[in-house]
Amino acid sequence: MAKIIVIQHVPYEPLGTLDPLIKQRRHRIKYLNFARHPDAHVEVSKYDALVVLGGPMNVGQEKLYPHLEKEKALILEAHVARLPILGICLGAQLIAAAFGARVYPANQSEVGWHQLSPTAEGDSDPVIQAFKVTENIFQWHECTFDLPERAKLLVTGDKVTNQAFRIGDRTYGFQFHLEANHPLIERWLNLPAHEALLSEPAGSSVRREKIRTETQTYLPAADRLSKNVFGAFLDLLPEVQSQHRFAHRNFNQAALQA
Repeated sequence: MAKIIVIQHVPYEPLGTLDPLIKQRRHRIKYLNFARHPDAHVEVSKYDALVVLGGPMNVGQEKLYPHLEKEKALILEAHVARLPILGICLGAQLIAAAFGARVYPANQSEVGWHQLSPTAEGDSDPVIQAFKVTENIFQWHECTFDLPERAKLLVTGDKVTNQAFRIGDRTYGFQFHLEANHPLIERWLNLPAHEALLSEPAGSSVRREKIRTETQTYLPAADRLSKNVFGAFLDLLPEVQSQHRFAHRNFNQAALQA
């Protein structure tokens, strides 16, 4: 049984399809919202993985949301400790920023279903290799990022190039929302805060119906893909968990001998 720390920024951006996969493996989930608990301290050694979810705030708004700096520091600490890390949307942007890359508004927002393709690096990546030549994946973002210096680009798109990357062998950033299921998509379509984003270019009602129609078409395949991709990510946990136990045992033995 592994322990996963999940940074959740808002209630309407949950784990989605990742949640039942974690529970099926009997892993434990610890949720943390730094905005609500700014003094919270995460002892990385007590966890086996880190997941950073999406949110309405943007990297670069640290004066409004100072907890984003704390999250970037946590990402770096977890990476050094070799925990598997998964960042989704804002989470991916925070990983990119933590490693020194620029995060900025994209030339155009991506809302709804968009075609994405794996790179040659993605074809051989243990987490991304389930992607076919072209996949229709749900998106909901206005910003993008430059690829961090040490990162490998795994998934790309025509409108926004950098869609998924890996740093080292266990830190992953996904710009897209592979965790989106039908209830989550409907919730996002009906949030008042999303009205402005949905209203362009054809009007919110037209765009909503287009997304709903495409959801019926593309969601079944995306759901199968999410099980494979997230399952492969979760496969990284047992090895790390055993490493943590070994490290703790060595530490305790050294302490007893001191």
